[in-house]
Amino acid sequence: MSPSEPQFAVFHRPGFTEYRVENWRLARDGSGRVVMGVSGREWHYFLIPLIVSVIWPRVHDTILLSGLVLILLMLVYVQSTQVLFESVIVIPPHGIQLETHRGLPWFSPLIVERQFIPLEQLQDFVIHEGLQKWNVRYYLAAIRLSGSADFQVHVAFENLLPHFPILLEVYRGVQTVLTNAR
Repeated sequence: MSPSEPQFAVFHRPGFTEYRVENWRLARDGSGRVVMGVSGREWHYFLIPLIVSVIWPRVHDTILLSGLVLILLMLVYVQSTQVLFESVIVIPPHGIQLETHRGLPWFSPLIVERQFIPLEQLQDFVIHEGLQKWNVRYYLAAIRLSGSADFQVHVAFENLLPHFPILLEVYRGVQTVLTNAR
């Protein structure tokens, strides 16, 4: 882990290397407190059971009750689909895998999305830049040859979009591993 970017970690395991960016950061006030990136456990979510317990005895209309249930289900859905972490896994003789893990921050991932790109279809792994309103954002992209002349671009860390120093470290690591594997 890097002290300036605590949410970034590199795991070297036998047979693969994982570059992981987690969705949290340290508070900027120097307290060392962890701040969840998307939403996490926010204080107003703890008011929901209190409000429901006050309204529940007064609810006689099924439309109001179904509306409350719908709102609660929507809150649970939003909380359970937030991005926990994203990673690029390099498997030297086989290729790379891009992963996105979603779920509740205090629970294990509920949804995992994976894209595997075989080494023989991987044309390049690049850092590119894009415009987002008035900002320039850098991102990592895996360029994949699909078919005879068709290319697909798969963006790594597409939800979290880490800063350039993290992307540069991942880029250099992936290029080193892929150069040795080819």
